Amino acid sequence: MKTLSLSLAVLLAVATADSRAAAAVATVSIDKFMFSPMEITVTPGSTVAWVNHDQTPHTIAARDHAFASGAMDTGDRYERTFTAEGDFSYVCSLHPFMTGVVHVRANRSAKAPALHGR
Repeated sequence: MKTLSLSLAVLLAVATADSRAAAAVATVSIDKFMFSPMEITVTPGSTVAWVNHDQTPHTIAARDHAFASGAMDTGDRYERTFTAEGDFSYVCSLHPFMTGVVHVRANRSAKAPALHGR
């Protein structure tokens, strides 16, 4: 019985650590009418959070209309979890010159999220 309890405890610890790694969040700042970084690369299952640091409202809107935030005031945050590989272009619908891309790539050797600003 002790062996079974120990095995279950180890399994639970591993599962909890895996879920924490998968739950990691990559952050894109909105400041001075720019997304920073403008391009970010994450692994499938990663969450990207956009945080508005401007005094002006902004939005996050996928060019293919797959996702969209509402208007984000100063300090507001919008999160999206990306489960599929691909390139996801987005724009601030209030300021269309503000653009960015989330690249989702499987990389079994990298820890989630793998971040690369461009």
